[in-house]
Amino acid sequence: MAEQQETPELSGTAKAAVLLLSLGEDHAAGVMKHMGPKEVQQVGTAMATLENVTTETLDSVVGHFITTIGGQTALGIDSDKYIKNVLTNALGVDKAGGVIDRILLGRNSKGLEQLKWMDPRSIADLIRLEHPQIIAIVLSYLDSDQAAETLSNLAPRLRPDVLMRIAVLEGVQPDALQELDAIMEKQLSGNSGAQTAQMGGIQTAANILNFMEGSVSAELIDSVVEADDEVGQLIQDKMFVFDNLIDVDDRGIQALLKEVSTDVLTLALRAAEEALKEKVFANMSKRAAEMLRDDMEAAPPAKVSDVEAAQKEVLIIARRLSDSGEISLGGGGGDDFV
Repeated sequence: MAEQQETPELSGTAKAAVLLLSLGEDHAAGVMKHMGPKEVQQVGTAMATLENVTTETLDSVVGHFITTIGGQTALGIDSDKYIKNVLTNALGVDKAGGVIDRILLGRNSKGLEQLKWMDPRSIADLIRLEHPQIIAIVLSYLDSDQAAETLSNLAPRLRPDVLMRIAVLEGVQPDALQELDAIMEKQLSGNSGAQTAQMGGIQTAANILNFMEGSVSAELIDSVVEADDEVGQLIQDKMFVFDNLIDVDDRGIQALLKEVSTDVLTLALRAAEEALKEKVFANMSKRAAEMLRDDMEAAPPAKVSDVEAAQKEVLIIARRLSDSGEISLGGGGGDDFV
């Protein structure tokens, strides 16, 4: 039998979407119930945007999946390894890690974990009257983009205090974390789960600021610097902004460009430094670079907020690729952003 060909043009998320669409509603639902909120959103979005999937592509994706688990049975095999292989090939390495943890380590949604399924505005309403230290712990538990939007929905006078507490938070005692989890559980439904006490810190504060609007982020960091110059400087050193992409090597830029749509890239580069623009052009084919230049020149004026939103979208993708080890991001202080 001929060896199953790969589909390099599809990302791990897109392959997962193709596979799930081929399984039928019941089986796809059975897989997705093990995913966390981000995996559901990412794979669901990919499923909704897939167009013109050819028979060859479907055969290749399904064939690759079957080839990987072929020859294995549910009897007498290493079940952990089996699950890891199945999920890694279905979701891609960068998506599968969290799902594998939830399944193999028995992590289920409860209390704080359930917050990750909620809208940031609803989270802000839920915690806005809590002590700033409690708010800081909750935000440290959330993903950085969700925490950033939640912080944006809190009272402006409260934000600097919360951010400072996040920055100096070195961890939470397990007993205290369980108590907070129990408090959240009284207001939210879910099942019991094990939680980590390693939360907060300078990098967490920097990550949250990276996901906030430029003007709000600048105002917050100014307030922190005013309160504690050393902490403020440490946060700034760890922040990674769009123009820091100049520090990513050529291979990393090429990997990033494969994941970013042309429309988003065109808008994001509008306010970028010339050196970064040239680096992007240099890592594209001559024809693609010329087309991008033409698109940028022909594009009508854009709102600053729209440009910042596009840059934020690129940074989200860059951080995902960094987390999966596909690229390395150089932080403001010269350290890798991980």
